[in-house]
Amino acid sequence: MQLTPEQRAVVTHARGHARVAAVAGAGKTTTMVARVLELLDRGCDPARLLVLMFNRSAREDFQARLGEMAVPGQRLPDVRTFHSLGHRLSQSLTRWGVLASRQLLTADWQVERLLRQASLNALESAHVSREAALEADKLEALAHFCGLVKAEMSSPAELYQRLDFGENTEHFVEAFEQAETLLAEHGVMTYADLIYRPLKALEADADLRRRVQGFLDHVIIDEYQDINVAQQRLLAVLAGSEAEVMAVGDANQCIYEWRGAHPDTMLENFTATFGTARDYPLSTTFRHGHALALVANHAIDANRRRPDQLCLAAPANPDTRLSVNQGSQALLDELAEWRRQGRELADACLLVRSWALSVPLQLALLRAGIPFRLAREDRFVFRLPLVEALAGYLMLAQDATLLRDPAHLQTLLSQPTPFVPRERLAALATRLAETQHWPPRQDPLLESIKPHQRRTLKRRWELLCELPRLSAWPPARLLQHVVEAVEAEKVLKRAAARRDKGEEDVRLLDVLIEQASEVRDLAAFTELLRRPVENREDGVLINTVHGAKGLEWSLVVLAGANEEDFPHYTRDNPLSPSRLEEERRLFYVAITRARERLVMLHDGGDHRPSRFLGETAWQDGQRVAERLAAEDLQSPLAVTRPDLVRRYLGAVAPHASSLSIEPGEAPGVAEAPLDYQVGQRLHHAVFGRGEISEVGGDPNNPVIEVRFDQAGRRRLIAGRAPIELLEGEQA
Repeated sequence: MQLTPEQRAVVTHARGHARVAAVAGAGKTTTMVARVLELLDRGCDPARLLVLMFNRSAREDFQARLGEMAVPGQRLPDVRTFHSLGHRLSQSLTRWGVLASRQLLTADWQVERLLRQASLNALESAHVSREAALEADKLEALAHFCGLVKAEMSSPAELYQRLDFGENTEHFVEAFEQAETLLAEHGVMTYADLIYRPLKALEADADLRRRVQGFLDHVIIDEYQDINVAQQRLLAVLAGSEAEVMAVGDANQCIYEWRGAHPDTMLENFTATFGTARDYPLSTTFRHGHALALVANHAIDANRRRPDQLCLAAPANPDTRLSVNQGSQALLDELAEWRRQGRELADACLLVRSWALSVPLQLALLRAGIPFRLAREDRFVFRLPLVEALAGYLMLAQDATLLRDPAHLQTLLSQPTPFVPRERLAALATRLAETQHWPPRQDPLLESIKPHQRRTLKRRWELLCELPRLSAWPPARLLQHVVEAVEAEKVLKRAAARRDKGEEDVRLLDVLIEQASEVRDLAAFTELLRRPVENREDGVLINTVHGAKGLEWSLVVLAGANEEDFPHYTRDNPLSPSRLEEERRLFYVAITRARERLVMLHDGGDHRPSRFLGETAWQDGQRVAERLAAEDLQSPLAVTRPDLVRRYLGAVAPHASSLSIEPGEAPGVAEAPLDYQVGQRLHHAVFGRGEISEVGGDPNNPVIEVRFDQAGRRRLIAGRAPIELLEGEQA
């Protein structure tokens, strides 16, 4: 196989530990396959060589490539995931009598049932209601908490204190202990236990550690930046002092901190764990051209926790084109042009920071009749329970007979959640459909529902009775009225067990109202939300950036590149320096998925473009790439970061050293923030005229409190609100 000098250096590494920093698209799989074959040619026993991959699909791909390149009949080493390694180790420790035999829980419902019981057991000593603790989102968050305790080998109490799990989670620490008791009593374990249980046993017994060591000469680990504390510690135990460890990864692509990964694992922690290591760069990408390579380098440059390494485009790579645009129409235009060129939509991907940001894009594609598919089918806009309920409210406004449909009423009473068990809501919906009246206070049906829940449901019933009288309202106004009447924002934040989940649900509300404002006909908007669409294999793929890790497409459209969306933050959850770096790494992963064309979209209007767009200096990247292609090295070129551009050119095109690079202005896309002051008058598209009474939060996008002439006091995120400052009306 043909290798670059950098790849050949990794393959022929002589002795000791090694750390390989591979940029996106650097051909690390090819390099690792060649390294394995090199070790086998040197006489390494395949049984003493272990290759660890991040997940099953990566393992299967590596095994296939290794089989293709190996000599027919050649014995090959173990290629495993950490879970399969832990499973084999668990079996060995069970045979030796160290661990009790346990069966693996492989179905989500099995884990959910166990966590449900653990929560109920923990509630005896916690001030959390049964209904809140058993909400699906809470159980999902508890599963995440339990997994994180085991991934970080941390005490439950310490982890709970360090991280913010939101309201109604005070029982999590006790629920973890209860879950551990239930797992032991029933003789079962979760996937996290495949690493956690063997590691605890090994770290507690020096004799046991010596028993499992000495079987390996070489260990090669892919995606090392994404392993967690438990995986690293298990690896250190198995490698012992004899095995040589080669870690391959990219700290700039560490995007799973929420499940225990840390960029320092690839940086300082590797040598702290294993000792001195030889560092090898894989700096050349075979995926995209100079323009995108320069954009990627600019995009990640502001991070402090990163390797000092440039991404360099190989000479034969595609000439990647870049652009920044705004709005859904720009997406439709881009896809139309792609098809006019005879290209397949299946070779294009639409990336978003979170699934909520895909909603306006799904609706735009539906309206335009452009086929698409989602990486997760449950994220189709019309399959989201909250969207189904909101569409149901709009349907009721157009058809009063739905007040007599128990199933329809139950859907509306249950979303957003009133924290009332499903069977009680079903009984109440049946009664309301039959009588069309709220039950009297002494009715036995209400006795099992807490007073504050009764008040919530009664207000919701009153809203349902009111809706048919509001059918003439525009969709956006009616949807806003429903959202406010059911206190959707407050309920969604309370119901979500993780702050980011609550924020995404609230963002979904904003997106739906924004989309409703573009449609005047209530029936048409309702039909759009309820359209029965299925995945189309010939359509453009919609995926999140997290889901796109390790993948690539000829055309990538990154949408939702707005402040507060990407990077993601809110007034209640501001950006810390470490979170900003994590968001920047996520952005870096997003843009480096493209081969031929990258389009970055912000929403425009009330949404300020993301700071990340300006940081990419994308126009500089485009101009430098054009000069290289035209071999125009005579006239000077002004760029934002002359030092970075000179360093890049020195690495990829030494002949371009004569190109005169000069400092230029930053080609930012964001407008300067407005200067909001107490006493200023403004006009809001919904609430009318008002006066600013308080300004706080991020100066670049402050939270303002406004005293409206007709609508009372409201707190608004200035950059998001549909407001206009009124000149000459300073109080």
